[in-house]
Amino acid sequence: MLRAGLLRLGGGMLGEALSADPGYRGPRTACGHGHQAVFTGYREKVIDTVLGPVTLRRAWYHCRACGHGLAPRDAELGAAGTSMSPGLAAMTEKTAAAGPFAGARDLLEDLAGVPLTAKRVERAAEAGGAAHAAGARERAALITARKVVPLPPSPLPDMLYGVIDGTGVPMTRRETEGRRGKGEDGRARTREVKLAVFFTQDELDDDGYPVRDRASSSYIASFETAGVFAGLVKAEGIRRGAGHVRQLTIIGDGAAWIWNLAEATFPEATHIVDLYHAREHLHSLARSVECMLGDRYDQWLEARLDDLDHGDIDGIEAAVREYPFEGVKKDEVDKELGYFLGNAPRMRYNWFRSRGLFVGSGVVEAGCKSVIGARLKQSGMHWTENGADAVIALRCREASSTWEAICGNRHNQTGAA
Repeated sequence: MLRAGLLRLGGGMLGEALSADPGYRGPRTACGHGHQAVFTGYREKVIDTVLGPVTLRRAWYHCRACGHGLAPRDAELGAAGTSMSPGLAAMTEKTAAAGPFAGARDLLEDLAGVPLTAKRVERAAEAGGAAHAAGARERAALITARKVVPLPPSPLPDMLYGVIDGTGVPMTRRETEGRRGKGEDGRARTREVKLAVFFTQDELDDDGYPVRDRASSSYIASFETAGVFAGLVKAEGIRRGAGHVRQLTIIGDGAAWIWNLAEATFPEATHIVDLYHAREHLHSLARSVECMLGDRYDQWLEARLDDLDHGDIDGIEAAVREYPFEGVKKDEVDKELGYFLGNAPRMRYNWFRSRGLFVGSGVVEAGCKSVIGARLKQSGMHWTENGADAVIALRCREASSTWEAICGNRHNQTGAA
């Protein structure tokens, strides 16, 4: 009761404070489309805030050329085209990013005393996420065009990593119509979202293994094609200091789109195929040649794993070529072996480890599960692309470290020289 009373009192005080300036800007004001809108009087608008609903009385203008009205005060308060205050919108985005919209509604009412419908939470969160995603893409375009040049991180880290992967998101039937999938009926039920994680490293642990710097991760994700996603990756790498660190490393599995993207964005970086994906492929290769190995299978596989750990892809190829495969079996073996031959320069694991580098993509694998899967792959969920893209944008923002707070600071970037 006390909280409810204080919220009502605060809401009343806030309404009076906001109404002190009704937004009258003279008999005419710009409509935003090159015309002049004429003052017609005052209108009231109810805005939901963190203190509850607030009634705002503000000046109203009408543009005869455009045929629509506007209230300059709404834009000044960040409430143009919406009936939710920026503060409440931010709370809604945070709760909706954490879990289903109905649960977010309950959290807002239970913890903040703000009653909203689940549909309104959904609409507000998706609008906020879409705006955040659009802003991120606009900044990325400015950075890659060198129209905005981010200042290098301070202090400058020793190593910067970009780890890239993709994961499927369950979609509505309309979103996957006409797309081929892996199901028995050949119909797609998911759309791939591409995810990249950037983080830094300065130290090794007592056993000589690399340690990710605490609170250094930033996440970006998109349903766009690999070519468009490459621009986002490049911009994020530049923003994180790719042009200033001593060692830049890109890690991914063997997917061709990842390495095409890496070559296009950061060809100067060290490119590493995730060791654990490589081991899975080596097990698959061993099963392909098992018919020739007999009871030496385990011994042969152990020797090839040792070859892989030392980056000896030639040794793996030589061991496979000892056996004269023909026909379909030869095609199968060649396909498995081709994974290693095509990625040999990215599999020099012994050398990479001697330089103190990560050789695994666990951070992005975890991101696919915790950032994407935990929110968008719950039982019964099916998304539209726009809805999923908006929520993913919010999830990436929440998952990115507190270091990301500086990105909104207008003093952290400068125009291109």
